[in-house]
Amino acid sequence: MNLTKEEKEMLSGKHGNAVKKSMEILKALGEIYGAKKMISVSSVQIAGVSYDNLGEPGLEFLAEMAKDGKTRVLTTLNPAGMDMENWRALGIQEEFAEKQEKVINAFARMGVITTCTCTPYLIGNCPHFGEHIAWSESSAVAFANSVLGAYTNREGGPSALAAALTGKTPEYGMHLEKNRQAEVLVELEKPLRETQNFGALGKVVGEKIGNKIPLVVGQDKASLEELKSLSASIATYGGTAMFHMKGITPSKTKKPKEKILVKHSEIEEALAGLTAEGTSDFVSIGCPHASIKEIEKIAKLLEGKKVNKEVWITTARPTKKIADMMGYTKTIEEAGAKFAADTCCVVAPIKGRFNQITTDSAKGCFYAASKNKFKTRIKSIEECIKEACE
Repeated sequence: MNLTKEEKEMLSGKHGNAVKKSMEILKALGEIYGAKKMISVSSVQIAGVSYDNLGEPGLEFLAEMAKDGKTRVLTTLNPAGMDMENWRALGIQEEFAEKQEKVINAFARMGVITTCTCTPYLIGNCPHFGEHIAWSESSAVAFANSVLGAYTNREGGPSALAAALTGKTPEYGMHLEKNRQAEVLVELEKPLRETQNFGALGKVVGEKIGNKIPLVVGQDKASLEELKSLSASIATYGGTAMFHMKGITPSKTKKPKEKILVKHSEIEEALAGLTAEGTSDFVSIGCPHASIKEIEKIAKLLEGKKVNKEVWITTARPTKKIADMMGYTKTIEEAGAKFAADTCCVVAPIKGRFNQITTDSAKGCFYAASKNKFKTRIKSIEECIKEACE
């Protein structure tokens, strides 16, 4: 790779041990993927935050990097394994909480903004069209590339941290325009509405085309929340880091030769395949993290009602504070539902606590089944709340 004078100084250790290690990681990554040079990034989002995923080796790595490492660009975190303020009420063990706090404190010492969320674009880490960034959470990466029109690969936790401490990333993959073109035309039989259906679309398309980039046609409109859901599921079930949606997403692409039709019956089949019989003992909304619009809807649905099972609304801490200001939190908590800020049902250590989850998230269903061995039910937000109150 062709490194600048500053980048060579970083690699030599002139800027400290953490920067040296970071540049070693980035240089190795660049050489593996054939990058010719480094480019500057303006924003970083780091995954691998939950102690449930990191364990002691991950914590030791972070503690070492925090000795002299400092962020050079705006950097936020993916969800942690617990609500950092309200973990006791959510049934998290004290031993786990102590370890998770050490993880967050290590990031904080490096200057990382510890808003633990998979939707950084909702809380101030929102890059603009054409901006180069280094994000690592799969749904956020797909949203950034597709909806925002920013440029990012799907970074691992260490490479994202390395980008944060150097302000650099290798120029390869999704940073190159030639790699952002659609490869498969996906024609919808009819337009979709509501987050669970967009999640089902991501499952159907992801399983059909894998990590190829699709151009979706036939959708007349889509809300931020629906695109958030699609970003999560298409990355989970297929692995792509980007999609195009004609008339909705900003990036231009050539029309691909390969074509598939998604029938509405396939969407219904995908939903049915994620939906077990019976009622659940756990309801979770907010995967990816709930927006303030979704929280407002939940509050209106729960007004004057009581839930009869464990209900989590997972969201970012700043979004939760807005919900506090608007009175939504009071309404939701008076109904017996709980906020789980900073965390989510994917990364929290909840295996064995529940048998079946109801959620509006196709991604949530995937990890509930594969990681926690829960049975799943995917429903609209309205149906999730209705089931919670039964």
